[in-house]
Amino acid sequence: MTLINHSLSWPLESALGATSDCFDWLHSGTNICLDFHGDPGSAKLTVFSDGNHHMALEACCQLFLSKNQDIIDIFYATTPPNVLATALKTGVIHLGNLTIPARPDIFISPENIMQRLKDDGFIREFVPFARSQGNVMLVRKANPKNIQGIKDLLRDDIRLFISNPVTEKASYDVYREAILGIATEQGLDTDAFTHKIDTATFGQRIHHRECPQSLFSDQTDVAVIYYHLALRYSRIFPEHFDLVPFNGTPDKPEFSPANITTPYFIGVVNAQGEWGESFKQFMLSEEAVALYKQHGLEKIQK
Repeated sequence: MTLINHSLSWPLESALGATSDCFDWLHSGTNICLDFHGDPGSAKLTVFSDGNHHMALEACCQLFLSKNQDIIDIFYATTPPNVLATALKTGVIHLGNLTIPARPDIFISPENIMQRLKDDGFIREFVPFARSQGNVMLVRKANPKNIQGIKDLLRDDIRLFISNPVTEKASYDVYREAILGIATEQGLDTDAFTHKIDTATFGQRIHHRECPQSLFSDQTDVAVIYYHLALRYSRIFPEHFDLVPFNGTPDKPEFSPANITTPYFIGVVNAQGEWGESFKQFMLSEEAVALYKQHGLEKIQK
């Protein structure tokens, strides 16, 4: 009997790295735990972060843990920021019927979320440490619909995926503004692109998992997504995905001013743990900058 796998098999992501001595109960299509990493019981450092740069954060957590083994483990969560802002305020994370007590030492997010947490008294200050380079298109391997540029998004046979305008407003706004900005830059009909966006397939909650799954399961043909996410998918699933830049080549994409970027900020949560400040300083170090660069992100230039 042949079983057809309609779900992506994601690799293990944790500060401790992959282990072979444990049994994993999961199914990638229904697993709701992909963005919760590590052992919250033993970890002496807890990090809450928006998920779009989770692959670079994983590398940083692994390196920081290797230098500070007294931490035992790092529990880090990488969902959309509003989910984690709520968890910060309530002190718990709900995974289906499982409730985990979790109070972060570090919070990482776009500026508006960080400002809200500061206004509410959860953090005293926050600083920028990295930014995205821009956005590209993600397609299935070998680009079966031959999508070459932004004009192709308007084709009737092209099904577009984009993040949810309500549950992931931050990324949705970035993608929408990039599409309309690049269309304007190229002298194209922005009304047509607005209609295409409004009638696209939206993710539900966590587009950095839902986007590649929608392409893999042939629900959509193309997604507009952060370059560093597309780079991640093409690296861990090279047999399934290719990226198509709006300008340049896949190996050397070019990002015009209209292809807007997103800065990421970090702050220590008030009165939480002995490792928060150390981890913050590490994330501002050249070692962390180099790891983020390997994953397609850039240092904030002050």
